[in-house]
Amino acid sequence: MKLGRKTGLVLEGGGMRGVFTSGVLDAFMKHELNFPYVVAVSAGACNGLSYMSRQPRRARYSNIDMLRKYGYISLKSLLTQGSIFDPNILYERFPKEIVPFDEETYRNNSTVFEVVATNCLTGRAEYLTEKHDMARLTAIVKASSSLPYVAQVTEVTLPAAGSGRPVSVPMLDGGIVDSIPVVRAVDMGYTPNVVIMTRNRGYRSAEPDIKVPRFVYTDYPRLRVALSHRVEVYNEQLALVERMEDWGEAIVIRPERPLEVDRICRDTRKLEALYEEGFRLGEAFCCQYHL
Repeated sequence: MKLGRKTGLVLEGGGMRGVFTSGVLDAFMKHELNFPYVVAVSAGACNGLSYMSRQPRRARYSNIDMLRKYGYISLKSLLTQGSIFDPNILYERFPKEIVPFDEETYRNNSTVFEVVATNCLTGRAEYLTEKHDMARLTAIVKASSSLPYVAQVTEVTLPAAGSGRPVSVPMLDGGIVDSIPVVRAVDMGYTPNVVIMTRNRGYRSAEPDIKVPRFVYTDYPRLRVALSHRVEVYNEQLALVERMEDWGEAIVIRPERPLEVDRICRDTRKLEALYEEGFRLGEAFCCQYHL
């Protein structure tokens, strides 16, 4: 399989498992490997921002060094700010003060960067892009990364139909409905696609789907329906990616063995090991394709 001008890049989410993705992307930046189209979800979107702004090791710093220094995953944050991942540190201090986001490089990057979020009103995926309004870009990525039950709903502005005014729409984690947006990449005309996964091949979630009760997300009945089928949809996507890989329609970079890192892992030693595995496999990919 060859990489070409219509090869897309798909970034899965997975909370702190996304440190694997940050390692792969750092290897890509080292070898100056760029794609015309990137579609990312949740943690993949956060890591994808640093890839789009060409800032190597920035995502690694946020996933490991900042976690060690600030301990931004905590019950205290959930109780005081409505999110188990401290939103003030991650979406205010980090991009503006700690390791400032290179807005100019991001704006000038010709790559189309789409982020997946779940529309709470429709229960469907929204594929969002923003190259100019940095506040809206932050809201989009924050929404995509807002895990259900342990993060607040994020309002994102959408263009109104026709000549009406833009509307503010409540959104949550894109992984609820499209954890691995490879179909979106194909629909946008990109094939084959390089897919960075955060689970080993053969993994399937054994967690049962449970109907979400009415008292949860009371104002969003369609979101409840989507949440009630989340595991089923994810397992179907995992199987689809494996079939596409076998058929030569996708090149998949994934961890080689079952992970010891979960969505809210706070063990920085495990995170460092997963980052290094991602970087090593990213390097191997670039060498294999002579990049």
